[in-house]
Amino acid sequence: MDKGDAQNDDADRTGALGLLNAALTREGFEAFYAADKQCYLRHVATDTIATTSSNPHRPFSTAELQRREQLLAYLDSAAEDALIEEILVPLFRQLGFHRVTVAGHKDKALEYGKDLWMKFTLPTQHVIYFGIQAKKGKLDASGVSGATNANIAEIHNQANMMLGHEIFDPDVGRRVLVDHAFIVAGGEITKAAKNWLGNKLDATKRSQIMLWIGTIF
Repeated sequence: MDKGDAQNDDADRTGALGLLNAALTREGFEAFYAADKQCYLRHVATDTIATTSSNPHRPFSTAELQRREQLLAYLDSAAEDALIEEILVPLFRQLGFHRVTVAGHKDKALEYGKDLWMKFTLPTQHVIYFGIQAKKGKLDASGVSGATNANIAEIHNQANMMLGHEIFDPDVGRRVLVDHAFIVAGGEITKAAKNWLGNKLDATKRSQIMLWIGTIF
């Protein structure tokens, strides 16, 4: 279906696309050309486009590097609520998480260490729950009074608090425990903080607490 392979057809390959869709429609699919002039397959009922999973370790294109620099610049200036609502919520929804709910900062007494919670349905139809503790700036291991950077030990305690408190899932009408906790740092994390957190996770709940740093966005 490459447009460059067209023979006895117009440049948009209208005839070939019509013949292909005549067979695909019976199965609930539709072929179409996107803006990049490539042919894609879409499920009509769910509007899901069939694509191959991109390799996260592949080299970034020039456009992707420019977008990454723009995102990093935004993370340096964005407030914590903007990081959660404008970056994390759309990101996790796109990754397939459900019921992505912002806990907010208005009532700290009811937050229990989580800024955001969500759930994910496994192929076995089992549901697992995730909580997120998000911090805007740099995370370090310093305990100096009045420091502007967040202390990793405090963040770790909040993540443990998140794992120990129930959340109410309105979809099932009952309270459930968080299975995994994400610590998301909008900025960098110092080497001392990484070492401290690594030792704690190795000794306790390594599989339950995971770390995201701004540069991986």
